[in-house]
Order: sequence, then C-alpha cells, then structure tokens
Amino acid sequence: MNNLKKLGPGLLFAGAAIGVSHLVQSTRAGADFGWGLIWALILVNLFKYPFFQFGPRYALATGESLLDGYKKLGKSYLWMYFFLNLATMFTIQTAVTIVTAGLASNLFGISTDMVYWSIAITIICLVILLLGKYQFLDKVIKGIILILTISTILALIIAFSKQDGSIGFTQVFPNSSELFFLIAFMGWMPAPMDISIWHSIWVLEKRQTLNNKLSVKDGLFDFNVGYSATVFLGICFLGLGALVMHGSGLDFSNKGGEFAGQLIDLYTKNLGESSYLIISIAAFTTMFSTTITTLDASPRAMSKASQLILNKKNKDFYLLWICILAVGTSLVFLLLLSEMGLLVQIATVLSFITAPFYAFLNYRLIYSSHMPVNERPGLKTKILSISGILFLFGFSIIYLLSL
Repeated sequence: MNNLKKLGPGLLFAGAAIGVSHLVQSTRAGADFGWGLIWALILVNLFKYPFFQFGPRYALATGESLLDGYKKLGKSYLWMYFFLNLATMFTIQTAVTIVTAGLASNLFGISTDMVYWSIAITIICLVILLLGKYQFLDKVIKGIILILTISTILALIIAFSKQDGSIGFTQVFPNSSELFFLIAFMGWMPAPMDISIWHSIWVLEKRQTLNNKLSVKDGLFDFNVGYSATVFLGICFLGLGALVMHGSGLDFSNKGGEFAGQLIDLYTKNLGESSYLIISIAAFTTMFSTTITTLDASPRAMSKASQLILNKKNKDFYLLWICILAVGTSLVFLLLLSEMGLLVQIATVLSFITAPFYAFLNYRLIYSSHMPVNERPGLKTKILSISGILFLFGFSIIYLLSL
C-alpha cells in the first residue's frame, strides 16, 4: 500500500506514452503487417528500457535532473540537447495535437477542419496549464486511461474469439519501401527518448510532495509499473489492428477525422455500438492527456536547459517557452498541410534518429563519477544498455543509407 501512494511519475510517463505510438502507429502496424512486427515492438521496448529507467534512477540518486547531469558531462552536451529539442518539439507537438483534433472532430462533430480543431485544442491546453489546473485534470485523465485500457483488453479478447481460422504469427521484415514506417513505428514505441529527461524532472517534483521520502527503489518500482503498462497496451493495439483490419481490404486513412472514425470502429465492432460514446471519450481524452503533457513538459525541460546554459537558476523561462511552443505549433498548422499521416511519420522518424544521442548520453552519465557507485545499475543492465545503443545506432544508419 505504501508503494501505491508513491506511484505518480511512472503513471505520468504512461499517460504521455499511450498516445500516437499506441493509438496510431501500433494499430497501423497491425493493420498493415498483421502480427508480423511484434518482434520490432518487443525489441525496441527492451532496448529502450534502460535509458528511460536512467531518468528516475539518476534523479533520485543525486537530487538532480538529467539536464543537470548533462551539463556536468560538458556544456556542449547541454547545447546539443537544446538544439535537438528545438528542432523536434514543434513537429512532435503538431503530431500529437492533430491526432487529438481528429478524435475531437469525430466525437463532437462541430467541424471537420483539422486546422481549426488543432489550434483550438492548443489554446485550450495552454489556458489550462497557465491557470494551473493540470493537477486536477491529470487525476481525471488517469481514470479515463484506465477505461481505455479495460476497453482495449475486452476488445482484443472479443476479436480473438471471433477468429474462425488460425492466426498467423509469422514475423516479417519490411522491404525498403516500407522501412520508413518501421523506423516511424519504433521511433515513438513506447515514447520518444527525451521523455527520460521529463521523467527525471517529474520524479524530483514527486519527491518534494512526499517530503523527500522517495527512494531509488520506490522510483524504479513506479517506473516499472508505468513502463509495463505501455508495453502491454502496445501489444494490445497492434493485436486489434491485426485481428480486425489486416487482410480486410481496409486501410487506415491519413486524414485525421477519417482515421479517428476507423479507430473507434475497431472497438465498436467488438464491444458493440453502445460502447461508441465511452470509447470515443476515452480515446479523445487519452490523446488530450498526451497533448497537454507534451505542451507542459517540453517547455519545462527547455526552461531548465535555459537556466543551466545562462547560469540563471532562479529565473523561470517556462512561460516564455510554452508560448513559443504554442505559437510555433499553431503556425505549423496554418502554413503547412494538416496531413496527419505525414506529420506523425516525420515526428516519429525524427525521434528515432535522435534516440541514439539520448541513449549514449544517459548511459555515459549513469556510469560516470557523477552517479553514486552504490546506485549504478549492475552488469546485466550495462550489457543491455550497450546492446541498446548498438541497436538504435544500427537501425538509424540502415534508415539513413536507404534514403
């Protein structure tokens, strides 16, 4: 029971992760390849695991965020993070917002204009965050995610029961023309690697609320609960796509509203039409959770990076960065085509290509002199980390050579 009270950042991680990577990429992987990409889902979650885990481990062992650690390794690393995040945060925010917009259009039916919905959602999230109402919203979101989880498991069980023939689990490796999707699929599975930085900030805030009564062991338990949930649900969403869409002659649309309708149909076909409203609300709120979390977390990380770069630890740059992100994201919607599929693919590919950088940096920091020796991970984690770096670098090189 004591451990349950200390849950928080890990569930916040799950709330941020269970979004585009699951509702969009996993279901599309199942629809296009059946169960054939289950190997990619399992491997990428396995090899990314230690680098996400290093966030709360380092923070609770040292009392510092990963960004503080990056600066200790060398200010150049901090600058590299700053520019990488600056280059990707607008595309990432655009991708999650436009998926949320598609679900909102499908649920409320007021308009099918994705630009209108995307900008409206961005403004609503901005106002909620600036008014400081996120803590209340986060509690509600966790309940909705629980509903989505239960609904997904039920839908998957029913989809299995409706299968007449045998189910093929033959694994496939996409050809060169499909490699772009494979990299995109793994890019956000279960989440972009820089969420490890957000997690290190969240866990320090959680420890403050518990009067510093949060140990490394507690933080890792919390993380493992959240991480296990994201992996399990990733498999469930892939399975839904495989069982309901694969081989049906139907393809997921790249248009936000149409995709949202198809996604909801995955559930209603199995749970019944009466579940439409509950599932629509659950899916929309889940994506809204991801949207507001990224709009909040990325500026927090950029504010912390700005403090460290400028040596102004007492100056808060959060308001500046959240306004920059909100305005920049809105301009992307206004000036570029709101093609959901393309925006999601670009964001996820960028996340995968930058993943080796974060993996290497987190690995170097966690085994450096800045980490207490007694809190460093053991040999098994070290071997898994090195394997993960090689895996991420290898696939990034394969992708870049195929361009």
